[in-house]
Amino acid sequence: MTEDQAFSKLSAMCARAEHCIHDVTEKMRRWQVPADVQERVINRLVSERYIDEERYCRAFVRDKLQYAKWGRLKIEQALRMKRIPEGVVARVFDEIEPSAYVETLRRVLEAKAKSVKADSRAELKAKLMRFAYGRGYSADDALPIIEDLLQE
Repeated sequence: MTEDQAFSKLSAMCARAEHCIHDVTEKMRRWQVPADVQERVINRLVSERYIDEERYCRAFVRDKLQYAKWGRLKIEQALRMKRIPEGVVARVFDEIEPSAYVETLRRVLEAKAKSVKADSRAELKAKLMRFAYGRGYSADDALPIIEDLLQE
């Protein structure tokens, strides 16, 4: 595949949806594009604003919070795997309204509490904590909400 062909395909792909540098690099690696060509194509995609790591990160975080109901830890791990710079991730998370984040966690835990079978309050608490951890929420965020739910 030539440099122009790779750029053409990738620019069309990036115009349809947000992609990060890691996604594009992996795609070119699978196409067996030489490393020097990969670098030039990525530089061109970034300079022409087809790829923007911060824009990608913002969209990724918004989608995972809003639709998948993931917590910060799980989102950060996924972004780390995509090699998004820590500074970008931190800036994007600073833009999130803490009250909306907590309210999302509350709704998720309330729904889960209705479907969990537990013989005791301690067992219910443990199951809800495991569920919150699996979704990527920290104990600091989940524990007060679980305590409130158990009081009700």
